[in-house]
Amino acid sequence: MQANRYILIYVLLMTAVVVASNVLVQFPLSGTLFGISLGDLLTYGAFTYPVAFLVTDLTNRQFGPRIARRVVAAGFLVAVAFSFGASTPRIAIASGTAFLIGQLLDISVFNRLRRQTWWRAPLVASLAGSLLDTALFFSLAFAPVFSIIGPNDAFAIEWAPVLGVFLAETPRWISWAIGDFSVKVLVGVVMLLPYGALMSRLKPMPGVEKPA
Repeated sequence: MQANRYILIYVLLMTAVVVASNVLVQFPLSGTLFGISLGDLLTYGAFTYPVAFLVTDLTNRQFGPRIARRVVAAGFLVAVAFSFGASTPRIAIASGTAFLIGQLLDISVFNRLRRQTWWRAPLVASLAGSLLDTALFFSLAFAPVFSIIGPNDAFAIEWAPVLGVFLAETPRWISWAIGDFSVKVLVGVVMLLPYGALMSRLKPMPGVEKPA
């Protein structure tokens, strides 16, 4: 059945995005921008992870929140399993927790806004999910208070300047979180382009857009 094929594709895409992001989040950017070390602000995972919200929103648009939650659950289970092999257990736990809660918030917000202007649901949902995901992931993965999950990354908790001289120094994991969310906002806006381009092809199934 064509519907099952689409759902399988969504699951595979979700798994690939999360596993890649779990690996890439361990590598800070190199170089400087306006005298600011990019390694103090961003990891490479910030550029790949927002694609997960695009996958969730397309699934939600086409099949509704029930199927979207199944895709998130399937992607979550497979991705966490791979992540334990590809990264540290603490990163895997933090990523899985943040992913699941952030994606479920995205699904809920999207579903509430789905009958409004076409861009509002994917944009607001992805930003809300990204904010919660970022706060949960970086806290669980690097904050000393959560060291019970696993050892702290010494580099992540070193102090580093945020936005150069404009703000006081903060632990590097906090500056990563700020930079990460800023990139997620930017990528979330950019992801409206493929979402809009696919709208005519991935039309909602009958009954999906009926009022709850």
